[in-house]
Amino acid sequence: MTYPINANTGTTYVSGNGLSGTYIPEIWSSKLLEKFYLSTVFGAIANTSYEGEITRLGDKVKIRTVPDITISEYQIGMNLNYERPRADNVELLIDKGMYYAFAVNDVEEKQADIAYVDKWSDDAGQQMKIKIDTSLLASVYADVNSYNAGNSAGKISGDISLGATGTAGESAVAITTSTVIDTITQCGLALDEQNVPETDRWIVLPAWVCQRIKNSELKDASLSGDGKSILRNGRVGMIDRFEIFSSNNVAVTTETSTKCYNAIFGHKSAITFASQLTENEKMKNPTDFGELLRGLQVYGFKVIQPTAIGKLYCKKGS
Repeated sequence: MTYPINANTGTTYVSGNGLSGTYIPEIWSSKLLEKFYLSTVFGAIANTSYEGEITRLGDKVKIRTVPDITISEYQIGMNLNYERPRADNVELLIDKGMYYAFAVNDVEEKQADIAYVDKWSDDAGQQMKIKIDTSLLASVYADVNSYNAGNSAGKISGDISLGATGTAGESAVAITTSTVIDTITQCGLALDEQNVPETDRWIVLPAWVCQRIKNSELKDASLSGDGKSILRNGRVGMIDRFEIFSSNNVAVTTETSTKCYNAIFGHKSAITFASQLTENEKMKNPTDFGELLRGLQVYGFKVIQPTAIGKLYCKKGS
């Protein structure tokens, strides 16, 4: 429960929760980030290779890409054609931020008999997860390669049905218990035709799709090998080389009265994500007895390999 400290500023503090122990910024930061990544979907589906280069909101991280090398036929005695590979840099803009700010009352701190650092770290990680998951899942599907979406998907075949917008959801893929596995393998085929590596593939599905997986012919076999992670990251198991993730933050498009879901799938190289807790400080509360704690986390994400990510536009089938 929260109460305002100052009616003019609207600053609030948590009633009845004291902070036990000494506040150390570095330890607090590491606890927040550890809890944050343990509870996220995007922390598992995106690569985080460029995090160490962030210092503040507005940073631009330059990412070097690998150029495509031309493979040519060889004949004895021929003159070789040497190319000069060029790779354009991709910029990851750290243009988003979130903060925490709370007060610790001296009286409550003296009365506390529980270490609230861990509890608040858990809550901060969960709340950040929800907001950033929602932001990422609501935007990255717009950047998928055209061969990895729609009802004419497939770079080679052109006949893979991954769903498309229409009227009243008529063009979305209807997923039932009997069709869910085939739908997932269709997503796998789309990546196969783009020559995407078979390892480190993932797919993020709404919870109701994962429920259909559990009731399909695979049943409990779909959970094999991931008994611990399923409680942490929403992992449901492995199907057709995909690691399955369940999320309530998959973007929804409502066509008339039909809810259609923009589920995404791909390879870990497709999305890059970076985040840092750049500000983390404590100060005396000017309007009450106690201290104020606050911190700023900045982050950014970008699709850097569009051919390695796809969209499944689906709806509930009867």
